Amino acid sequence: MGKFILVISSYVLCLAFFGETPTWARPAEDEVKNLPGVAGPLSSKQYSGYLKGSGTVRLHYWFVESQTDPKNDPVILWLNGGPSCSSLEGYLSELGPYWVNSYGNKTLSVNEYSWTKVANVIFLESPAGVGFSYNENKNYSTDDDQTAENNLLALKDFFQKFQNMASNEFFIAGESYAGIYIPTLAVKVMKTQINFKGFAIGNGFVDAKVLSETKVEYAYYHALIGESLWKRYQTTCGSSSKPSTECTQLKREINELIEHSGINPYDITGDCNGSYSNSELASISILDFMDPEASVGTVSKKFPGYRSPFLPCVNNVDIEEYLNQPDVKTALHIPDFVTQKWTLCNPALAAIYTKLYNTTIPLFQTLLPNYRALLYNGDADIVCNFLGDQKFVEELGQPVLGNRRAWRYRTQVAGFVKEYKQITFMTVKDSGHMVPQVTPGPALQMITNFLNNKPQ
Repeated sequence: MGKFILVISSYVLCLAFFGETPTWARPAEDEVKNLPGVAGPLSSKQYSGYLKGSGTVRLHYWFVESQTDPKNDPVILWLNGGPSCSSLEGYLSELGPYWVNSYGNKTLSVNEYSWTKVANVIFLESPAGVGFSYNENKNYSTDDDQTAENNLLALKDFFQKFQNMASNEFFIAGESYAGIYIPTLAVKVMKTQINFKGFAIGNGFVDAKVLSETKVEYAYYHALIGESLWKRYQTTCGSSSKPSTECTQLKREINELIEHSGINPYDITGDCNGSYSNSELASISILDFMDPEASVGTVSKKFPGYRSPFLPCVNNVDIEEYLNQPDVKTALHIPDFVTQKWTLCNPALAAIYTKLYNTTIPLFQTLLPNYRALLYNGDADIVCNFLGDQKFVEELGQPVLGNRRAWRYRTQVAGFVKEYKQITFMTVKDSGHMVPQVTPGPALQMITNFLNNKPQ
């Protein structure tokens, strides 16, 4: 009887949210019938189009139904970070059903560890100016709160398009600067009738101060800086809660030393594929990325072999070449008037993006009484390192459910986990900033257990 009442309650919420009986119809005009580079039928139904933000904001989405049980499996909204980086990286190189092959052959291969094995996944390009998303009035200045509001409006529009998904459990997941995107959106979602259950953040930028404090510590204990520099840091910075000007300058010097060392800061165990620096890209304006002619004339000529902006050692040329093919844009229903070149990240947008949150502790404290959370970190990432996120979780003051312990994937230790009442913190062994890309098998196991509320 209890389960029957829950089902009826869920159904009533759907009626209240949409004002009419839910339908199993999907938006036929958005269905992706085929993908260039994929032979044969797609692994499950897919849709691509635009969701409405505020006013003239239009956010591109790519939705993939679960390969297992789309009617009952949860819905995940996936957000990459930046700010100003596209969530299609998540699709095409991390957790989507297909990955772009390397070496410029513009083909796709099956990802056997796709999260669409266990969930319906929405990949949303946000804010406007990222990827294929745009603002009709060409105003691309925004901030954390405006981004969250537009993401909420887009999410509501999604559930209007896909009313068949309204009763499914809903989660938000993402990585890096999604450590800001996700909790700011989640506190808005919790005020709606969306069937929100929890959120997962990978290598998250959740607290700027803590990450800054732990970055040097991480660098020293991973042999990226030497003994003399470490002692100088300890002497200069000490344990004061208010760092001196000398300490701030020393941190900057250490950061620059690491950046120019040739080490991949997003995965210190991996190779560095090279990219242009922030200073080299500083002269590019927002219009250079929103106008294809300017993009070709400015970006490509200034920076031959252009790779991901402000992402040292990250090379996503294959993804960019794939998505900018006319037949791919046609398959994804990108209209002709959206002429901007797709890039992984938009540095000009990042330059005019206003960051409002140095810490998300108040947001987490608002969310955790009612929603489950997972914070996971690839332990080879220094940019959003596990030490900082681990300390952040400790500061939340959640009741501890057990001692820190190893967790396993296929009998081997895959990292370490500590579980609290409403939040779980995990490290992923030998993984970098993009965990589903570097260690896809453990990542799929991890998210599956989280969605099902099972111990890791």
